[in-house]
Amino acid sequence: MNNLLLAASTASPAGGSFSFLIIIAIMFAVMYFTMIRPGKKQQNQRQTMLEGMKKGDAVVTIGGLHGVIDTINAADGTVVIDADGILLTFNRTAIRDVKPGVGTTPVAPTQEETTVSEEPTVDTHEESADDSDNQ
Repeated sequence: MNNLLLAASTASPAGGSFSFLIIIAIMFAVMYFTMIRPGKKQQNQRQTMLEGMKKGDAVVTIGGLHGVIDTINAADGTVVIDADGILLTFNRTAIRDVKPGVGTTPVAPTQEETTVSEEPTVDTHEESADDSDNQ
């Protein structure tokens, strides 16, 4: 049995190592086009988004905080966000999403949006009067 395995390993042609190198090259190319290239593309898009931020843009942080850009400090790499009157300072890298110019004018809710549906209420005054009569 050992002689058979030894004969099979020495009988491989010289082209076997060349085909192995081709398979390795194809695997590297597939990895590049499926993993490395899309990652670099997303990184470039994110960098462009962060560089294009300006005052008044609506942003969402990685923690889910929604606000409007108040000031940008490029030297420190920080952004001051106005979240309903509260000014918060974040690193630029903490910004997940930017909506250009959305936050410049706050919109007041319309009359239709502020209507509240009326729910039937129980009059507790009548119940307490009934309880006092029974005692």
